[in-house]
Amino acid sequence: MNDADVSKQIQQMVRFIRQEAEEKANEISVSAEEEFNIEKLQLVEAEKKKIRQEYERKEKQVDVRKKIEYSMQLNASRIKVLQAQDDLVNTMKEAAAKELLNVSHHEHSLIDSILHHHHGGYKKLLHDLIVQSLLRLKEPCVLLRCRKHDVHLVEHVLDAVKEEYAEKANVHQPEIIVDEIHLPAAPSHHNMHGPSCAGGVVLASRDGKIVCENTLDARLEVVFRKKLPEIRKCLFGQVTA
Repeated sequence: MNDADVSKQIQQMVRFIRQEAEEKANEISVSAEEEFNIEKLQLVEAEKKKIRQEYERKEKQVDVRKKIEYSMQLNASRIKVLQAQDDLVNTMKEAAAKELLNVSHHEHSLIDSILHHHHGGYKKLLHDLIVQSLLRLKEPCVLLRCRKHDVHLVEHVLDAVKEEYAEKANVHQPEIIVDEIHLPAAPSHHNMHGPSCAGGVVLASRDGKIVCENTLDARLEVVFRKKLPEIRKCLFGQVTA
């Protein structure tokens, strides 16, 4: 083989190697491009996912805030409704308390109290309240406290009270001591916020350990508390807990 043939063969080999190198370079370039595109796509998708998650998180926060605000507004509305209901019930209670003052109102004169039918009704009520208190206490000697305004009415019914109690309880007539300390007077324009009593009595054992509060105010409180569910149902319909 002469030099020309050797040179030609070398050139062919160089072209072949170069072509193979170019093809390999192209393959590497294509592969790198593909990997780059895949990596880029993954990064884009990862960022999209982060953005979606962040959006969902903020959307949930907004939703939670809306629910909290709605719940607060709903609770505030319920409180206003309950407050309005309580105000109405308390107004009824105050009206009932004022009616009690009509029941126990009487003149200072004993004769006027005996002759007047309405005042006689309160005297009978005092009689019954004292008998009831005695039956609860079942004490041979009791201390009775009433309003100063009612002392003469109480003293007027004591003999009948003792007799009725002794007959009902089948015991000797009790000793009833009218306390020199009196219950507060009825509320007036001069004493709107101080202690007051609409009438009735408070009886206690002689040692003061057992007390029976049988004032009109106490009885109103007991009855009102007992009847409150019925009153609410009557005024506001079925109230759920």
